[in-house]
Amino acid sequence: MNPLLSFHSLNRTLAFLTLIIFVFMPLCFVLLRGVMPDGTFEGFAAFRLLANEHYWSIFLNSVLLGIGVVIGASLLAAPLAFFMARTELKKHRWIDIILVVPFMTPPYIGAMGWILSMQPNGYTEQIFPFLANVTPIFFSYFGMVLVMSLHLFPFIYLIMRNNLENIGGRLEEAGIIHGGSFFNRLRRIIFPLFLSGYSMGALLVFVKTIGEFGTPVTLGNRIGYYVLTSEIHRYTSIWPLDFGTAAILSTMLLSVSMLIWYLQQWLVSRRHDQVVTGKGQTQANFHLGRKQAFAWGYLAFVLLLSIGVPYFSVASTALLDIQGHGLSFSNLTLRHLVELFSSSGKDALWNSIWLAALAATISAVIGIWVALIIMKKRGIQEKAMDFFSLAPNTVPGIVVVVGLILFWNAHWNRAPIYNTWIMLVLTYVILYLPFTVQNIKAVYGQLGDSLFQAAKMSGASSTYMTRTILIPLLIPGILAGWMMTFTISMRELVGSLILRPPNMHTSATFIYSQFEQGTASLGMAMALVTVGITTIMLIMIEQLKARTQHYKS
Repeated sequence: MNPLLSFHSLNRTLAFLTLIIFVFMPLCFVLLRGVMPDGTFEGFAAFRLLANEHYWSIFLNSVLLGIGVVIGASLLAAPLAFFMARTELKKHRWIDIILVVPFMTPPYIGAMGWILSMQPNGYTEQIFPFLANVTPIFFSYFGMVLVMSLHLFPFIYLIMRNNLENIGGRLEEAGIIHGGSFFNRLRRIIFPLFLSGYSMGALLVFVKTIGEFGTPVTLGNRIGYYVLTSEIHRYTSIWPLDFGTAAILSTMLLSVSMLIWYLQQWLVSRRHDQVVTGKGQTQANFHLGRKQAFAWGYLAFVLLLSIGVPYFSVASTALLDIQGHGLSFSNLTLRHLVELFSSSGKDALWNSIWLAALAATISAVIGIWVALIIMKKRGIQEKAMDFFSLAPNTVPGIVVVVGLILFWNAHWNRAPIYNTWIMLVLTYVILYLPFTVQNIKAVYGQLGDSLFQAAKMSGASSTYMTRTILIPLLIPGILAGWMMTFTISMRELVGSLILRPPNMHTSATFIYSQFEQGTASLGMAMALVTVGITTIMLIMIEQLKARTQHYKS
């Protein structure tokens, strides 16, 4: 056998086994424990659980929350998508950058900011005392929907805007010629063409909502609105532990997510509307004129709710000396930031930095390894690897965490990583590996063959070409994947909260514990520092990517 072919086969097999062990096996253990919660097969364990009124209400709460957030996020995003796709506001592309900020803000920090603002004698009542009778409404199902809609609306906004931009104006012009009113054209032309793409965004928002952990565990637990994720957390972290019930609930959550994915694919496959044709595209643009003030006002209102309120609350709590003295310049201090770096917060911040950096680096190495194999050949094994590498991005994070607990804590598994920092690094790598793989694949797919053909003609080996040509060209994708993994790992809550070793805090668990213990000032000081560090890192990586692309050009 050719030694080179043997090496490539071994390399592909090792990569495949790595994904099987780290990604596939934990998910299998969730499903297995879900039908064998007590060690004996019970195929209808989930239905038995749903027969209990308590668990049925929790399941229903998750579904209702998902539906509410889809509606709320859609209502927030629809006007913005129309303004940015069909009016003169679309020339201001900086708006798109600002609108992504709420999605990049950790959900639990946004929820904490809203709680601090809307609680009795909170910042809203201090600034607007006449709202004292209105703010209690926030601590309800409505508040949960509002906070999560403000976090997720950028996701569905981008999908809506892209759909509207891709719908050419020829059909609308035909509608105008035949006397169709604006609302008639909206109902008969735009909406049907818009539906397929929108269904993707809406169903993804639903899946992200029912799998969200941060807001339910902060705001939901406070108001007694329990959902599947908060209940799974309770069974895996609060005595008495019950991994059997946690696995059943995780299986239910995973089943709903997979069902939604299937429905979305089925819905799109049933429609064959063409929004982009070979003919020249025209856009039916609307001139707002004086109504442009309304568009800017609506944008300001959404940004105020999604960015202004939570960040104002976080910054005010971190910088106010004594919370009871209220908002005033004389009450401002840096004491909490100084105290943060002289307390256990310093260790928690350092833990987050080195854990996230290590996880991002390992994820980049595995991502390069897997992406190169997937892109060079598209056999059955490569397609399976592609699926496994993206699976963590389609599964609720808490389900992956439960799977990791069941797999690495099994009595026959002698690998001594459970209850250590290695477990946290492994969790971050698995949860965010899809970002690295996707970014590298995106860059790889844009590469031409000319450089590689020239290298082959010059007698270069495949290893030499990979090292001197391919990897340098992939650096922008590698950096983007590394940065995304680092940023999200630094703020990651669900895995850190459940899997961290005793007496080891990360920035996310420190923020959560300080908020729960009533010392929100220290927690919000940590939130400010964490957001600042990740923002600086993002700017540095973007500058490095720009410099790399400049040298290549």
